[in-house]
Amino acid sequence: MRLGLTAFLTDRDMTPAAFARAAEERGFFSIYFPEHTHLPVRNDTPPALVDGVHADDYRRSLDPFVALATAASVTDRIMLGTGVVLAAQHDPIVLAKQIATLDHLSGGRVVFGMGFGWNRDEAADHGVPFGERRQIAREHVLCMQALWSEEEAEFHGEYVSLDPCWSWPKPVQQPRVSTLIGGGATPTVFGAIAEYADGWMPIGGSGLADAIPALRRAVEERGRDPETIRVVPFGTVPTQEKLAHYQSLHVDEVVLRVPSGSAEEMLPVLDDHAAYLEGLGESRG
Repeated sequence: MRLGLTAFLTDRDMTPAAFARAAEERGFFSIYFPEHTHLPVRNDTPPALVDGVHADDYRRSLDPFVALATAASVTDRIMLGTGVVLAAQHDPIVLAKQIATLDHLSGGRVVFGMGFGWNRDEAADHGVPFGERRQIAREHVLCMQALWSEEEAEFHGEYVSLDPCWSWPKPVQQPRVSTLIGGGATPTVFGAIAEYADGWMPIGGSGLADAIPALRRAVEERGRDPETIRVVPFGTVPTQEKLAHYQSLHVDEVVLRVPSGSAEEMLPVLDDHAAYLEGLGESRG
């Protein structure tokens, strides 16, 4: 089992490049950065804060793709993920180009973690009807996958219509960049994974023993091999017992939470988390 890291880095914290270099030096498999374009002042629903994440992290979070590009430039091995991008809030043609460029320049190291979003006001500012965000995200991703894999890409749906076009670079990963969907253990999320993604990013990872069989059934019903679907518990606060439980479920990657802060504050947490790598032996990334 491999271990990754996620941190809600802002303009006041350790830089993404320094964080990535430190993570790679310690032997971690991956890093993931979140996305919120902004936090509306009028917000009726406050951020769903968890231990180690603060409201200011939402207000000041860095653009994940620019942050990951700086990380790619100073690393050679570590995987570069988003956790998560709100796909409905992006122009799919532009987003496909950003991700393909990052995958091309990093040598195929990108993991596209995507989600549907919980903030109604943020979605509204992007012109996204909140009740339609899942359908919009679906078409955006399907359009992106066409742009990534087809020489003359074309996609037509209810929300996106793209006549045949050329778009390069293509990502190293084919036919699509590794795509994980974040969300709860619901039929809607599992149906989306089965249709157009490569795995599931459950926040924290509780209840996996019951959820994984349901995910596998959804994938099988779609005519896909469930063995190809990854389960990546995300934002986990680690204990030895928790990681052993994930290993018993054949989880192949767990992403550990690192509270944001200065290098002096964050590096000791990376050192503490790195101690768990030793217990994983040869299963580490």
